[in-house]
Amino acid sequence: MEYQVPQFIEVEDKIVGPLTLKQFIYLGGGAGLCVVLFLELPLILAVILGVPVAAFAGALAFYKVNGKTFTDLLEAGANYYIGGKLFLWKHDSTPQAEAPVTPLEAARAKAEIEAHTALPRLSQSKLRDLAWSLDVKDQNAPSEQN
Repeated sequence: MEYQVPQFIEVEDKIVGPLTLKQFIYLGGGAGLCVVLFLELPLILAVILGVPVAAFAGALAFYKVNGKTFTDLLEAGANYYIGGKLFLWKHDSTPQAEAPVTPLEAARAKAEIEAHTALPRLSQSKLRDLAWSLDVKDQNAPSEQN
């Protein structure tokens, strides 16, 4: 017996015209709140409060960030601010040296740091030898031909 496997499971069904059920509920709730604001408040105050409500309802219904809905973005933001965070601090018990004040002390500190860090020095002859070894092919290696 063969069974049909559902294929487009990530696409929501359009229930009310071109809108999904979630979009319809968000827009209906925003429109209902705007109507209540216009009926109960003076016109200027209703417009000032109604425009952000309508914009928020539109964002909930249609706005996407990197393929995620605005509701997912709000949920992630709320979880970030409400959720616990782990802060690690490793205490260094050695006292920190103060910065040198005079140029002479600065030069001495720089020389001391350079003395403790062992950086390999590359002379002109070593650099030339390295360039030559990279340019010259090994004569013993067989050439790769297909």
